[in-house]
Amino acid sequence: MQSLEPFHYRDFEQLELLAKQVVEGFITGLHKSPFHGFSVEFSEHRIYNPGESIRNIDWKLFARTDRLYTKRYEEETNLRCRILLDTSGSMFYPRERMRQVENPSKFLFSATATLALMNLLKRQRDAVALSLFGREDFHSQVGSTYQHHKALATKLSQILEEKSLKGEEQVSLSDQLHLMAERTERRSLIIIFSDLLEVQDDPQAFLDALQHLKHGKHEVVLFHTLDRETETDFDFQSGPHKFVDLETGQELRLNPADIQGAYQEQMNAFRDLLRRKCLQYRIDLHEVDVKDGYSKVLQSYLLKRKKLY
Repeated sequence: MQSLEPFHYRDFEQLELLAKQVVEGFITGLHKSPFHGFSVEFSEHRIYNPGESIRNIDWKLFARTDRLYTKRYEEETNLRCRILLDTSGSMFYPRERMRQVENPSKFLFSATATLALMNLLKRQRDAVALSLFGREDFHSQVGSTYQHHKALATKLSQILEEKSLKGEEQVSLSDQLHLMAERTERRSLIIIFSDLLEVQDDPQAFLDALQHLKHGKHEVVLFHTLDRETETDFDFQSGPHKFVDLETGQELRLNPADIQGAYQEQMNAFRDLLRRKCLQYRIDLHEVDVKDGYSKVLQSYLLKRKKLY
C-alpha cells in the first residue's frame, strides 16, 4: 500500500483517505480471488432465490457475472452495526509507531480498520454506530448519512491526536460490554477491537459480559488486536530492557529472556480459554497482528454479513 507520510491525524480526510485506499485495494483483490462472490460492489442487490418472482432480476448484472441477482430495496438493507474501540493506554503501543501508517500502533490499526469497515457498511447502505471506551467514553447514535460518517472519522482523528503523547487510565471493558448489551438495539452486529490486556486479570468477568451481549440476540465479532512479535511471542533483542506500563506509567527493568517462557505460557493459556469460550458462545474470534494488514478484518466482516443476509 502506498505510504501516506507525512500523516496528520488532525485532518480527518487523511485518515479517511487511508481507509478508502485499504478498501479499494481489498475490493480489487476480491475480484482476483475466491471471495469474488461477495456483494461488495453490488450493494443494492441480493442473490436470487429459486421460486421468487423474476420481475426484479437485474439482467445487466447477470450478463456481467453469470449470476442471478435481484434488486434490493433500501428497507431490505437494515443491518445495524456498532463498533467498539478500545482506547486504553496499551492500545497506543508501540509508541514509536504511532505515526507509521504501514507499520502502525494497535490503535492506529484499529481506527483505520474501523473506518474501512464503515466504508463497506456505507456501500451496503447499512447503519453504523461507534463507541470508544477509555478515560473519555464516547457513544454515537446509529446512522448512515455522509455527515454521520464524517463526524465519526473526525472523532477518531481527534483521539489519535490527543492520545499520541500520553497514556490513559485503566478502564473496564467488561463494564462497557454490559452497558452496550443494555443500550444497543437487539439483534445488532457488535464488532470489538481490543488487545484484551486489561481483562486477563479477570477473564471470567469479560466472558460474562460477552455472554450478556449474546443474550440480547446480538452477533458479536471480536478482533483480538496485538503486536504478535512482542506481545504474543515476547520476542525482544537480548539484554536488559525497560518496560513501561502504558496504563499506569510504572517502569520495570528486566531481561526478556528470563521471563519469556513464563510469559508465553500465561498468554497462551488466556488465548486458549478465549478461543474455547467464544466457540461455546458462538462469538466470532479473530486474532489480528497489526503488521499483517487489514484483509483479515474485512474478509471476516464480509463472511459474517453474508451469513446474516
